Amino acid sequence: MSLHQDIREQMKEAMKARDAVRLNVIRGLLSSFTNEAIIKKRKPDEELSDDEALSVVVRAVKQRKDSIEQFEKGGRVDLAEVEKVELKILETYLPAQMSREEVVVYVREKLAVQSSALDKSKSGQFVGTIMKELKGKADGAVVKEVIDTELVS
Repeated sequence: MSLHQDIREQMKEAMKARDAVRLNVIRGLLSSFTNEAIIKKRKPDEELSDDEALSVVVRAVKQRKDSIEQFEKGGRVDLAEVEKVELKILETYLPAQMSREEVVVYVREKLAVQSSALDKSKSGQFVGTIMKELKGKADGAVVKEVIDTELVS
């Protein structure tokens, strides 16, 4: 079963369980899936591929993390807590995340294979390449931090 279908099924389960928070998160995701299909010039009811659905989930996770940070800076702990609960639900749809050590090993392997010398000015492109290869298996902030540390050393 695809990720899109799985999330649709989980919406039914959330309705039966009367889990309002989970239901709202899933409805938001399904709405984002519809928007993504329209952006890609497809019919709104067309199913997204797993990669496309995963990219929508990753965006939603990133939005929640940004919201949590902003709410905490603004002293709105109550709103940050709501976002944290939603974030936990969204993270269940992500593949298992790589640990920092695994990211370090992966980046070092890629740097060793790199034919031309990589300097600080091209680190953004390298981060983008690594993130495409990992397809949501690692946090972008961790990858960027590891690459920056590796380029300095």
